[in-house]
Amino acid sequence: MIYPQKNKFIRWFFHNYILRIVGRDFQDVKFNSIEIDGSKSILLLANHFSWWDGFLMYYINHKLLKKNFHVMVIEETMQKVSFFKYLGAFSVSKGSKGIIASLDYAAELLNDPKNMVLIFPQGELHSNFVDEVKFEKGLSRIIEKAGRKYQTVLSVTFVENFEHKMPTANVYLKDIAQQNSGDTVINLQQAYQQHYDDTRRQQTQITV
Repeated sequence: MIYPQKNKFIRWFFHNYILRIVGRDFQDVKFNSIEIDGSKSILLLANHFSWWDGFLMYYINHKLLKKNFHVMVIEETMQKVSFFKYLGAFSVSKGSKGIIASLDYAAELLNDPKNMVLIFPQGELHSNFVDEVKFEKGLSRIIEKAGRKYQTVLSVTFVENFEHKMPTANVYLKDIAQQNSGDTVINLQQAYQQHYDDTRRQQTQITV
């Protein structure tokens, strides 16, 4: 497992780099405001459709959530893009024994109210307009280990150009009630699917 590393200079450089390329390559990044509980960490679940996903969520965290950014990334990707670890990324290796350590580390991060942990529950890239968002296994362990100490935020992003040369990212956020002890990852997937269906319908009704 690859853990995050602290380096203020490298983090400052890539923080500004991310904000710059998002501002340069997108016509706009639109998102709705939600109430943030300062006494809880945030588990942010987002759809995964492009190279931009982590950067867009980093931007949202900077603008709205304002937590210490962490994201679970496939280990092969972490090995190729080494600077991710300076931005709060930690690795997960699917199908290996080390996956338990990654899941437990994510749960540990959620014990600190200053933290945000971003997870792409689909596990791999899918079309931006798929009909169904399927969660991979593993999230249930994080929920169990982290207890009730975090706020769950669902994020759905759709990217379209319409009349502009550059695309606009529309990020739809939803805060959901903390999972009860009897709930399962299936309940969470159902809540996400409902949010995804609602926002996709909203997105397709946009006219210019």
